[in-house]
Amino acid sequence: MTTVDVGGITLGIESFGDDDAPLVLLAGGTTMLSWPDALCERLAAGGRRVVRYDLRDSGHSTTRDPEAPAYTLRDLAADAAALADALGGTPAHLAGIGVGGMVAQVAALDHPGAFSALTLVGTRAVAPGPPDDDLPDHDRATMRRLFARPLPEWTDREAVAGFVAAGAQILGDDPHAARALAARIWDRTPGTTPPVQMANQLGMVFSRLDCAPRWRERLPEIRVPTLVVHGRRDRFFPVGNGEALAREIPGARLLVLEQAATALPDAAVGEVAEAMLALG
Repeated sequence: MTTVDVGGITLGIESFGDDDAPLVLLAGGTTMLSWPDALCERLAAGGRRVVRYDLRDSGHSTTRDPEAPAYTLRDLAADAAALADALGGTPAHLAGIGVGGMVAQVAALDHPGAFSALTLVGTRAVAPGPPDDDLPDHDRATMRRLFARPLPEWTDREAVAGFVAAGAQILGDDPHAARALAARIWDRTPGTTPPVQMANQLGMVFSRLDCAPRWRERLPEIRVPTLVVHGRRDRFFPVGNGEALAREIPGARLLVLEQAATALPDAAVGEVAEAMLALG
């Protein structure tokens, strides 16, 4: 892992492969590790230079005050375009997962020349908060269970890993994989102050981020090949959100993972990698 400076912002990045076809993986609500190692390796084996990176206020990227971010969703989108340019200036395939998929949509709309293809995984076409009337919201029973739990002591590695594992089980994901991932995220987070650890583990920044203006109505402007991947069992962003994205982005392909929830399981890596590589 290393860092790169773009527009005065330091981004933590990790590269796989050494070919000239850049594929940028935009993190979800935690860090770059929300993209599985196995998927990165499979994409690199397919001839891509895969670069996954930490958003601001997470991992090895610039961290200031995750409780009061002094930037917007569009600033995060501009970071993605600047990173693509720093990788050599050729348009990159951009992929975003979870709330990172929201950033990826805006990046593709605001910086169309920076990207050659788009992959959106487990996300939706509107900002955090109440969705549009025609989009399914978070499963209420699941959210009640998630938020009824007491928060862990954020300076305690094992407590944080256990908290994340229990949350994954509620969401329908693999708790053992989630525990291991949370421990890795904890280990590479700069500092152990509660706000920083909480932001890295839970995507706290997005709950405080200025995401205006809306972008859903602009989705037909996206003209690059697009893949939408969504878990059939996703209770956080139910699959209807992915179906709407695929309808509203011209020519988009929808890949529904029948046994997946919010995370990308190892069993789906081959299918997802093949579909992403097929975009070019």
